[in-house]
Amino acid sequence: MHTLTQLRNGELKGAATLKLSEDLSQFPEEIFELADTLETLDLSGTGLSELPKDFGRLKKLKVFFCSDNNFTYLPGELGDCLTLDIVGFKSNKIETIFPKSINCNLRWLILTNNKIRELPSTIGGCTRMQKLMLAGNRLTDLPETLQNCRNLRLLRISANRLNGLPDWLLSMPKLSWLAFSGNPFVRSPKIEALDLISWTDLELKHILGQGASGIIYQVRRNSRVLAEQLAVKVFKGEVTSDGLPEDEMNTCITAGLHPGLVKLVGQISNHPENKKGLVMELIPSNFHNLGAPPTLESCTKDVFPEGLKLTSEKALKIASTIASVAAQLHNKKIMHGDLYAHNILIDNDCNTLFSDFGAATIYENPLLEKIEVSAFGYLLADLIGLCRVDDNNLTVEKLRKLQKKCQQELPNLRPRFESIAMELG
Repeated sequence: MHTLTQLRNGELKGAATLKLSEDLSQFPEEIFELADTLETLDLSGTGLSELPKDFGRLKKLKVFFCSDNNFTYLPGELGDCLTLDIVGFKSNKIETIFPKSINCNLRWLILTNNKIRELPSTIGGCTRMQKLMLAGNRLTDLPETLQNCRNLRLLRISANRLNGLPDWLLSMPKLSWLAFSGNPFVRSPKIEALDLISWTDLELKHILGQGASGIIYQVRRNSRVLAEQLAVKVFKGEVTSDGLPEDEMNTCITAGLHPGLVKLVGQISNHPENKKGLVMELIPSNFHNLGAPPTLESCTKDVFPEGLKLTSEKALKIASTIASVAAQLHNKKIMHGDLYAHNILIDNDCNTLFSDFGAATIYENPLLEKIEVSAFGYLLADLIGLCRVDDNNLTVEKLRKLQKKCQQELPNLRPRFESIAMELG
């Protein structure tokens, strides 16, 4: 974090990264003094509503975050920065996107939680685009030119006003992570009743984790003779980059029981702020995330601890469990939407749990399963990369052949999860 005083005093001369968080009435002109070196600029939460006309002077700028501000339009000046790679204007008041605002060099664009009704056709010029995040807007359709973005891997369009998915979207060659819950065309699942557990019967111990959709606590349930150690996820109730928390809760319940899923115990009731939540079995402390979420550099690719290696048999065990879980989900017409190593928990023996339904969606079109199969192909590539060089070549080759099947450019040629699970045993 930096301050405006540091900037004005010249203390940040030569900086490649600048992050300001104090209130700004206008864009600080002193930022231009860093034009020869500045690559990452974060002005989120500063109250800005416009950019200067000569914003393009930041000729080396690659990453620009301007979320939680007061913009009512996506600035056209963004198109003047030829090196821009990532742009984030989450949670502004954007209603309009000018054609010039779409910088064709972009690889990652975040416009979550605005008031956007229409995307300009110029979005089709973003041939490098891998990640496009549009959840929580007012879109009624997607421009046909978006199909020209053939490198698009992740698309978030939940909580909009879409009446359907265009046919061309389902044939995009690299699309692998798609979330579209909370739109008019998505049916609401018939939810099985879970036991109601009163908030007053839960004793909060400590926070286990926190994400965009909610907070997970370790709790003790005191309503029985023997107190139980459990976990509870309390949903925040706000739209996230993936979609609506209510959809996450509904798909999590619909998923049902599976050894590779965390077992649900019930739903909370009588929360003092009327929040919703799920009570689940406590994941043993020896479980940990297989990978970490993508970085700004890796974009759609998970990252892994340096030196992490798996035997080919352990890699196969992880892949087999996830394929089995995915087969059950898709038999229930659930697309997880975020099939990634960072949402997979393993222990030292590679017993495996699949988590985080924040991007999950109930669907109708069977072709949607083939999109998630591509995501599984990326997971296989990660697992193959983690295998020891001197390990069982036959098992690795088996995984490699399956990966190629899963990532064929024509989605309808990819296998279903049911056959993948059978092949992996």
